[in-house]
Amino acid sequence: MKTLKRNIFVTRVIALLSLLTLFGSCKKDTYYEVKGVCPLVLSTNPANLKTNVPLDQTITVTFNEKMDPATMVQANFSLSGTTTVLGNLSYDANSTSLHFVPTASLEPNTTYIGKVRTGAKDLNGNALQQEYTWTFSTGNLVSAMVISTDPAAGETGVILNKVISATFNLPMNASTINQSTFLLGTGTASVGGTITYSNNTAYFTPNTALSAGAIYTATLTSAVQKGTGTNLLANYTWSFTAGTSSAPTVLVTDPLNNATAVPLNKIITAVFSEAMDAATINGTTFLLKKGNTSVIGTLSMNGSTLSFNVTGGLSSGSIYTATITTGAKNLSGTALLNDYVWSFSTIPALGGPVVDLKTVERFGIIAGVGVSNNAGFSEIHDLDVGISPGVRSSVTGFPPAVIVNGALYASDDLVPIGTAAMLVQAKLDLTAAYLFAEGATSPAPATVSGDLGGTTLAPGIYKSTSTLLIQSGDLTLDAQGDPNAVWIFQIASAFTTVGGAGGNVILAGGAQAKNIFWQTGSSATIGDFTQFKGNVLALTSITMNTAAKAEGRMLARNGSVVMTSSNIITKP
Repeated sequence: MKTLKRNIFVTRVIALLSLLTLFGSCKKDTYYEVKGVCPLVLSTNPANLKTNVPLDQTITVTFNEKMDPATMVQANFSLSGTTTVLGNLSYDANSTSLHFVPTASLEPNTTYIGKVRTGAKDLNGNALQQEYTWTFSTGNLVSAMVISTDPAAGETGVILNKVISATFNLPMNASTINQSTFLLGTGTASVGGTITYSNNTAYFTPNTALSAGAIYTATLTSAVQKGTGTNLLANYTWSFTAGTSSAPTVLVTDPLNNATAVPLNKIITAVFSEAMDAATINGTTFLLKKGNTSVIGTLSMNGSTLSFNVTGGLSSGSIYTATITTGAKNLSGTALLNDYVWSFSTIPALGGPVVDLKTVERFGIIAGVGVSNNAGFSEIHDLDVGISPGVRSSVTGFPPAVIVNGALYASDDLVPIGTAAMLVQAKLDLTAAYLFAEGATSPAPATVSGDLGGTTLAPGIYKSTSTLLIQSGDLTLDAQGDPNAVWIFQIASAFTTVGGAGGNVILAGGAQAKNIFWQTGSSATIGDFTQFKGNVLALTSITMNTAAKAEGRMLARNGSVVMTSSNIITKP
């Protein structure tokens, strides 16, 4: 019952996080505490990049939730073409939509920019987190244009180490954005810098810091082209004024960006250009992830150095991404200009390479011609059972055998649609995994023979040129502290474990059953009362004798999988 309640709780948490991801998460603004989720623009009419829009078009913006009508005003919405468009705004709370009716008809063959600003708020006072901008055209072509800049036109107090950027409404021809088309100057003096382009945005990084209090003018000339070769209609120019301070920067990280073979006990550090406000360095502003999974650790700040000690150490053979967000601030309250992101990879896992099971990973049992449960209440947990090219009539003993959190699939099943093709792919993936395990050569395989009972093996590849037994005692597989450690057993002929006084597979040092692969050149037998660990990839058949239990998978390429009596298979 406790497990069921915990699973229900986890499911609800995941659902809540999914909703927050869908609808956006809010930050506090100056005046309001966050309640609920952020407002977002779900759609517009006309849609972004729509062409041939009627000249009498009413402009509509639809939000994901009800908005505060008091913020649905001209200050928070604009439409401009060659000039700013005048019109009347109204808000429909029932449809959560803002409507703008231009006073006069739109101009023909003109590209328009619509903007919803961050002053737009929901009924709880949560603000739109970033300005929403889109473009459309009353002709058959959307012109390339600058839709936003950073700094904004007329902005003052700009950070002295600011990177100047301009975002376009369309993908641009990067080769046309260069030293002669993206210009920065103050007075009569031009400013040198490095120009880059990514994701519809051009960046100008000045060679030296801006001068305090100076007025700068940035220009993108009409020689800039969109991807299809059409130029900007005219030069785009805007000005801003430099402030007196610089934003903090990240000078160096350890590990460096793209570092490899990082030790598992590595403490992650980042050194800033100046002392930082320790209160702004926390689990929200510093993130370390392995894939999409957040990594837990202890975070500390000493002057200008951030340190993160991973709980339990890093995982081998893994890629990590670290992020310091713009929530990190110096002692005067100035934030990083941009999120700072870097990645690194750890030392390879001990032992052989992981055998990628791909789509056959979902199966606890898969066979070619038959699946049977001869007696007793056998159980397969959190895994499916499949047979291909064999048919459902070749599956016997289900029940009393049961599949918990899984299903039984046969090649002649008409539903779900696509079952036969799914099983064919799973068998192809099993064959590929079998051949990969059989041919693995790095690290160099160690030769084994006879009976492995009573021995302890480190991670690696072990090769037998004939049969292999686990009989005279238990086999211990010691990961030596590496939970990603891998074992591949290449067995040319039959593989047998003998239950009773021995024959079990014991895991030590953090070893995981999912990382153990028994490639068997003929058939495998898991003996009476054996406690078995790992994935059996057999060319022919697999038999589980009375009361044998496996944390792993029984995957037979050509023959049958037989459960003799009261067997249990659980997901590794």
